[in-house]
Amino acid sequence: MTSAGSSRRKVISFVVAVALAIGLIVGLRLLTSTSDETAAEPTKCAGDSVQLRVAASPEKAGLLQQLAADYSGRTVAGRCVDVLVQAKSSGAAMQALAQGWNEAVDGPRPDVWTPAASGWVTLLRQRLIKADRSGVVTDAKPESIVTAPLVIAMPRPMAEALGWPDKPLGWRDLVALAGDPAGWAKYGHPEWGAFRLGKTNPNLSTSGLNATIGAYFAATGTSSDLTENVLNQPDVQAFVRGVEQSIVHYGDTTLTFLSNLQRADDRGAALSYISAVAVEENSLVAYNQGNPTGNPATRGQHGKPKVPLAAIYPSDGTLVSDHPFTVLAWADDTRKQVAADFLAYLRGADQQKRFANEGFRSFDGKADGEVNRDNGVLPDVRLNALTPPAPPVLDKLLTSWGQLRKQANVLLVVDVSGSMSSDVPGTGKTRLDLAKQAAINSLSQFADTDKVGLWMFSTRLDGEKDYLQLVPTGPMSTNREQLRGRLEGLVPTSGTGLYDTALAAHEYLKANLDPKAINAVVVLTDGKNEDSNGIVLDDLLGRLRTEGGNDAVRLFTIAYGGDADLSVLRRIAEATDAAAYDSSKPDTIDQVFTAVISNF
Repeated sequence: MTSAGSSRRKVISFVVAVALAIGLIVGLRLLTSTSDETAAEPTKCAGDSVQLRVAASPEKAGLLQQLAADYSGRTVAGRCVDVLVQAKSSGAAMQALAQGWNEAVDGPRPDVWTPAASGWVTLLRQRLIKADRSGVVTDAKPESIVTAPLVIAMPRPMAEALGWPDKPLGWRDLVALAGDPAGWAKYGHPEWGAFRLGKTNPNLSTSGLNATIGAYFAATGTSSDLTENVLNQPDVQAFVRGVEQSIVHYGDTTLTFLSNLQRADDRGAALSYISAVAVEENSLVAYNQGNPTGNPATRGQHGKPKVPLAAIYPSDGTLVSDHPFTVLAWADDTRKQVAADFLAYLRGADQQKRFANEGFRSFDGKADGEVNRDNGVLPDVRLNALTPPAPPVLDKLLTSWGQLRKQANVLLVVDVSGSMSSDVPGTGKTRLDLAKQAAINSLSQFADTDKVGLWMFSTRLDGEKDYLQLVPTGPMSTNREQLRGRLEGLVPTSGTGLYDTALAAHEYLKANLDPKAINAVVVLTDGKNEDSNGIVLDDLLGRLRTEGGNDAVRLFTIAYGGDADLSVLRRIAEATDAAAYDSSKPDTIDQVFTAVISNF
């Protein structure tokens, strides 16, 4: 890669790579998932009471909120206690803690942090050392609340075609299938097409990071002592490239894949969206119960899938998320006592049973409750647990991944309607000013070999057309500065021709498809469709709808500002098996835009 291209997903250091990328998603709410936001905070105590604030990774935050509500009202150290749980992505919380936790942006400062895996605590310590800061976490090893191994979740008919549950399967089996021109026809199912993998971005997501580590271990044939020297070996890089080339798209959360898969299953097309997705075991259990969010509050609102998922435990090694309970150094003595009592409560038999009913294993790795074969998992499987690589090795590993990941072919489509001239309070800038800067900042995430183009849209910008091409899709090696210049020159005009533009952009990229890349459109708008003479929504959705495959073009949407039509943008994105993002607070658009680009 050139110096410009290497900025796309290039990890400069072990901490900065993950910390910076994840920090940019603060304030994001993915419309297809549980959001990172502070829940309603009912309290049971009054007077001289204590509040213990907990920042928890989203996949367990819903249950933790219920458990905290049951726990609250106890007396600890002579005072009534309320425990308040805030859902916060592991990486977003890490970056917020590394920067001192700005309550205006990050929400109330926590006393306890429980990310999905201890690796995030290690990353935070590394970040603080690099910044010559202290006073956030201690050196003590945090205790685990629950555990969950990483699995490769596969529609059960596909898993059974490979020999599940009797035959050991691993990354090498999937790479062989992904690289076979016959695809699923090799196993007697040509109707399933090519092998397609869903995997989140390892710079953003625990499951994506663990899956990438697992792939490198599988490539080397080891389960420990991964070294820097081996990462550059041609056979290792060829193996990892084989994994990445089967990717449908990346992302910042597995919920995008699981929610899209649920919708595909609803319309009888579960086997055409993805062949497998790397997730934690509890997420697979939740999906098979019809509840891909994993939030117990939404359990039972949707039926179980027609085609359930089966858990493949990579025979060549997997990592286990240990969900550490980390008391932060700034907690006072009373809150430390409360935290210790709350941890003991969470590790109690009754509470561990409730975790088991949501698909988690116990803090000491035991399977119970819904962790059973009926839910597609193998509770007694012998895990080939991997030892995470040392920080310098992971640094090198992520840098290597940035060079081997699947390329992108993306069209950026920016709303320049009149409402984009609205001022954003407290910033001294307009909506369009902030959106332009966010788009410009996102350019650094693309490699020189990625292809990116730019349209703007309003109404009647080019004759009767509501859209105007500013830069055709082409390699960033030649398009980067032209894109920057065109973005800087955008000015607001008239109305919002959303539907015609979305369709035209989608058809343009289909006509300029790169079968070896992730093909996607990103539409940012702050309004609703205002072109009454154009296509109507139902017709648009019908023409956008896809059944997946390498020729799929996914349309990601950003609802920008409080006037954007969130529900419509969500339907548009879902019609293409993509995702909708909410930036209703315009001053979060930089973080949101960057998170959207993490899909590519």
